[in-house]
Amino acid sequence: MTENTTYKKLRPSGGYRTLRSFQTTTIIYDATVSFCERFIDKRSRLIDQMVQAARSGRQNIAEGSRASATSSQTELRLVNVARASLDELLLDYEDFLRQRGKRQWTKDDVEAKAVRSVGKVLHYPPDRADPINPADDTPYAAWLNNQDPAVVANTLICLIHQANYLLDQQISGLERSFVSDGGYSEQLAAARIKKRSGYHRSEPRDRAEPSEAPLTLPPCLLCSKPMVLRTAKQGKNAGKQFLGCSGYPECKSTRQLG
Repeated sequence: MTENTTYKKLRPSGGYRTLRSFQTTTIIYDATVSFCERFIDKRSRLIDQMVQAARSGRQNIAEGSRASATSSQTELRLVNVARASLDELLLDYEDFLRQRGKRQWTKDDVEAKAVRSVGKVLHYPPDRADPINPADDTPYAAWLNNQDPAVVANTLICLIHQANYLLDQQISGLERSFVSDGGYSEQLAAARIKKRSGYHRSEPRDRAEPSEAPLTLPPCLLCSKPMVLRTAKQGKNAGKQFLGCSGYPECKSTRQLG
C-alpha cells in the first residue's frame, strides 16, 4: 500500500508580486519607459541604459524571490543587484536635472513630501500588484503625467529612494534569516536529521537500511567546524536533539533541528 503524504517546501518561494519593493519598482520601470519616450532624444544610448537599469531593478526582485526556495545566497545576490541597478538609474535622473539646469527637490521640499506621503499609505491588492500602466493607474499619475520633465524626474527620484529603502530592509531581513536559519542545504540536512531521528526511535536498529550513506552535517556558522548531533541532558529541552559545534567548549554555537 502506498502511503499518501503531502509535501511541504522547507522554504517558500515566489509571492514577489505582493512585495512593496516589487510594486514600487514596477511603477519606476514603466514610468521610466514613458519618461524616455517623452523627454530623451530617440538617438541617445541613454534610453537603453535607463530602461535596462529600471528593468533590472524589477526583474531581479522577482528572480530572487523565485530562487529563495533553494538558495538564500542567490536571493541575496539578486536583491543586491536590484539595489545597485536602482542606484544607477537614480544617478541618470540626477544627471538629467543637473545638465539641464533644473532644480532637484530636497527631502524637505513640499513636492517631495507629497510624493512620499502617497507611498506611506499605498497598498496594492495582490491582483493589482503588476498594473498595466502605472503612470495612469496610480496616485502618482498627476506627477508622472506632468508636462514638465523636471517634475517627472524628481518624482521618480523620490520613488527610487523609497524602493531603495524597501530593498535595504529586505536585504537586512534576508541576512538575519540566513544567520539564524542557515541556507537551504543546511535546513535540508536538519530536516533529514529530524526525520531519521524519529525513524530510529520507532523502529529497531536492525531494520535500518545498512547501505544508507553517512549523513553530512552543515558547518558551524561561527567557526566553520563540523556540527555534530547532540542530546540535551538538562533544562526544558532535556532529551531533545540539537546540532552543536564540534569545537565545543571553545565554540558554543548550537542549532535547533526544527
